[in-house]
Amino acid sequence: MNAYKTGILLTAILAVTTALVPLAATAADEVFKAGAAMRVITPDPLLPVSGGMGKPHPVTAKTDDLTARVLVLEKGGVRTAIVSVDNLGWPMLLGDKSRAKIKGIAPENILIGCTHTHSAPDAYGFPDETGAVGADQKYLEWACDQIADAVNDAVSKLEPAVIRVAVGKAKGKIAYNYYAPQLYDPRCGVIQAIATTGDRKGKAIATLINYATHPEIIGNDKGLLGPDLCGPLYKRIEEKGGGLALFMNSAQGGMVTADNRDPNGGSEDMEVYEECVRIGNLMADEALRILDDSPVQENPTLYVAALPITFPIDSPIMRAVFMMSPLGATMNPDEGYKTRLNLVNVGSAQIVTIPGEALPNVGFYVKRHMPTGHCFLFGLTNDALGYMMTAVDFQSFERYDYISETCLGEKTGDIYCAEALKFIADSPKPDPMPAKK
Repeated sequence: MNAYKTGILLTAILAVTTALVPLAATAADEVFKAGAAMRVITPDPLLPVSGGMGKPHPVTAKTDDLTARVLVLEKGGVRTAIVSVDNLGWPMLLGDKSRAKIKGIAPENILIGCTHTHSAPDAYGFPDETGAVGADQKYLEWACDQIADAVNDAVSKLEPAVIRVAVGKAKGKIAYNYYAPQLYDPRCGVIQAIATTGDRKGKAIATLINYATHPEIIGNDKGLLGPDLCGPLYKRIEEKGGGLALFMNSAQGGMVTADNRDPNGGSEDMEVYEECVRIGNLMADEALRILDDSPVQENPTLYVAALPITFPIDSPIMRAVFMMSPLGATMNPDEGYKTRLNLVNVGSAQIVTIPGEALPNVGFYVKRHMPTGHCFLFGLTNDALGYMMTAVDFQSFERYDYISETCLGEKTGDIYCAEALKFIADSPKPDPMPAKK
């Protein structure tokens, strides 16, 4: 080969090689990754626990540790964190304290929700009848630091992964609607991230469970602190090789709760830890059963979006909570309450957040308009605004008196539904649902 032809060949090889370099880097950036971490947030010494408005109740022992659990997902420069906190509710003001200390994730891409256990310290700053509040500011600041630390840790553990996604009806005596037994959503959503490289190849990084219920078997008046049924749920998932377990609540307002009714027809609920174990284990087993025949989704799409939303504050009780809370809110109630919704597509799953306790009919309505059967609603996420009802439900029945009083107002549910549906319509669709194995 003469020098001229050799030069042309070398130039061509160099051109092709140069062209491939950015393509290879882009391909590496497009690898789907997941990481998970957890921090214990049990107060030491133990603090009184809150199940809602009024003075927190003192405790003498714990059933299980309270924790903050994190799943971080990444692909193509997009990164999001899903955080589950063992508490009744985690207002945005607290979430933003953690977001300010988290590195490498846009604050609006960090979803912070709560399990809604009724056996954890007050995080709202509820005033009692005298105007005094029982929230421990020092504990809340420390818990916010632990949450940020857990997210940063999960980011450091990001590794190539695949996912499995499933949604199905959970069977057995898990939940019911205290107001009308059959009016609840029995669907359980599951997302599992699985490592694809290294020593952990083929092993689960984390399993996220999305289900609507009130973890209030123990409640706030038994002298016990803990995550209620979520503690045994975590243990069961992790013992069965599911990696770190996370529980994200759903549309459980008015009044979807744990089914700890006496199976023998007695009038008293079984408010004992043994019921936390039974229901937590059953929910875990059902979640893994639902996931069992779901195929692996390799290199799933990841899309994250945030939407500001404002709700009028018409309830005198809720106005008082906001104005008297020690959390440091600076707001004019007449201008409404500003918070945020998130929408996340991961593979075939679409996640939409709810900043409070939406009634089951609100949840059914939004899910019906989501463009996938793998629909997830994360209740009490990014904020904790009390009950969320539509105008036709607001103050409609005597049974609804309490939840109407602790709802921002009769427009709350309708505003949420309208904004959520527009958010869904304006967003890309998730990946198609794969056929089951």
